[in-house]
Amino acid sequence: MSADGPWAGRRLHFVGIGGAGMSGLALVARALGASVSGSDRAAGSPYAATLRAAGIEPTMGHAAANVPEGAELVVSSAIPLENPERAAARERGLRELHRADLLGELTRLKPTIAITGTHGKTTTSSMVVHALRACGMDPSYLVGGEVRSTGANAGWGTGEWLVVEADESDRSLLKLSPRIAVLTNAELDHHTTYASQRDVDDTFRAFLALAGTAVVWDRPRLRALAAEAVPFDARAVELHAGGSAFALDGVRVELALPGVHNARNAAGALTACRLAGADLAAAAASLASFTGAGRRFERVGTTASGALVVDDYAHHPTEVRATIEAARTLGPRRVIAVFQPHLFSRTARQAREFGTALALADLVVVLEIYPARERAEDHPGVTGLLVAEAAADAAGGRPIAWFRDFDAAETYLRAALGEGDLCLTLGAGDVDALGRRLVA
Repeated sequence: MSADGPWAGRRLHFVGIGGAGMSGLALVARALGASVSGSDRAAGSPYAATLRAAGIEPTMGHAAANVPEGAELVVSSAIPLENPERAAARERGLRELHRADLLGELTRLKPTIAITGTHGKTTTSSMVVHALRACGMDPSYLVGGEVRSTGANAGWGTGEWLVVEADESDRSLLKLSPRIAVLTNAELDHHTTYASQRDVDDTFRAFLALAGTAVVWDRPRLRALAAEAVPFDARAVELHAGGSAFALDGVRVELALPGVHNARNAAGALTACRLAGADLAAAAASLASFTGAGRRFERVGTTASGALVVDDYAHHPTEVRATIEAARTLGPRRVIAVFQPHLFSRTARQAREFGTALALADLVVVLEIYPARERAEDHPGVTGLLVAEAAADAAGGRPIAWFRDFDAAETYLRAALGEGDLCLTLGAGDVDALGRRLVA
């Protein structure tokens, strides 16, 4: 890490530094020469070791004393106004930046490929990073999960391009300055931000207008969101137990990842790589060795009874359905879906859709809701039982279980899982911890 980069002399303090997005920004800020500190509410962030390796020691817990004198405070939408570090910064007159403000600054340092969409952002971004690196282009990158081929979620490379994941959840993607903008899809997901699908579409339309080139999934509604768009799609996809394959502009693409949705992600990634100057054939060939991003169809291990455990970040009905369908292509004896709903607001609005998607599995286990930034008292009567009941209505008699805690779910699953089963742990909360317990 260099101390004489373009941000030398700058002091940045990250509140919530253990998160996927914030930790990546901290790593890149350090690489650019800034003095970096940060705090997180609890230990155990999967990015803590990477931060320490870069010379950044996260402080556990939030307190006014954590904020260095003269620092700029970097926060995300998940950090409440009353956070003691935000309050201390206000009292001292320190500058406060949303993480998207800082990311926006980075997109003005290098030409940027920014990937957005309701689903597939992290996988598609990781594919772009993997392919550009394989083509010798050494991109800088900030991705919302670990790129398995690099072992990190961020890095400042020597190459011309920067690759970023553009988050639509709070409209912060509108602060970026992309050269190439990729839109994978567009659905209503973040109900506390968006009033309607039209509202979602308007935000993506504004984002695509910021870019020199818009790359969109080849669907009429999505193509209409850009004045001019370069379309992409994966057609005639071959699905097999080892992954999938398709042809893009006469070039064969073979993936180790299952599912039609991942073939589409690859088509979008490769289209962006070609526009950035990469050789399409070389970029496509590199994806045969792409094993995914952290928490995206990630193989956790095998239980003592012989069941394969796969973890996935799926937290929208479309994602849940796609992940279960992808799991089927591996030819398991049974697919067991263990789902942790994420956010009370999302669960209240989409319990029925979640239940219908989960009912595609042979056995469904629903956990209690992961609240994230929301409070149960603000959503009376909203629990994981709503999803379990909806799944039972759609499952045609297949077994459905609901548990309030991981211990009870683990006991049940250890008895239920057998040789040849594929157990999916699904959700954007901490359900991956349950998967690791099952294979321990």
